[in-house]
Amino acid sequence: MTKRIVIPGELVTEERKKLGSHVFVSEGKIYSDSMGLVNDEADFASVVPLEGKYMPEQGDLIIGVIGDEKFSVYMVDVNSFYQTAISKKELREMLKPGAVISAKVSRVNELNEVDLENPRAFFGGEIIELSPVKIPRFIGREASMLNLIKDWTKSNIVVGRNGRIWAKGGDTDLLKKAVKKIDKEAHMENLTNRMEEFLEKNAPKNGVKKEVMEEDMEEGEN
Repeated sequence: MTKRIVIPGELVTEERKKLGSHVFVSEGKIYSDSMGLVNDEADFASVVPLEGKYMPEQGDLIIGVIGDEKFSVYMVDVNSFYQTAISKKELREMLKPGAVISAKVSRVNELNEVDLENPRAFFGGEIIELSPVKIPRFIGREASMLNLIKDWTKSNIVVGRNGRIWAKGGDTDLLKKAVKKIDKEAHMENLTNRMEEFLEKNAPKNGVKKEVMEEDMEEGEN
């Protein structure tokens, strides 16, 4: 079953409901302000955008890419409207442009500029891109989708809310296929069940040996 897709200004529901994200009220009716998927279950109405730039929120785990050095800070690309900076003192080692880190968003101002905290450096691996608005589908309810993909790929995976997935080890080719499937089918229901069938069909018969995560990233990252 497919969820209903709406465009900006299209009617979501005529019922009285609590307002979620990307909807507004006009003459007692609820409309969408984005192109996305309708969620109007029970007493709540919202729209989940199908595409869009990362909109940071306090507490988000993000994956950043180191850019230029400026005096005592690194500039970090967080896949948002603005770069941010992080003090070199917060990292244990010197990093070069292109290095990958994870961090938590500690503050967001009115311009969507962010402050970062608790940075951790990654070594090796690769980044797989997915639209930020589809990251919740990659994670799934109570991490059901993420755990399913980890079980089948045996990859070490860290998911950034900013549309970046860091992965190392295991079957990263299968992981990329799974990400591509989610990108195409994020608007479909029962995606986790279909993904399980897809992974079972496409996984190598001899399996993949899981690598130790502590060798790939600093201690303490989850």
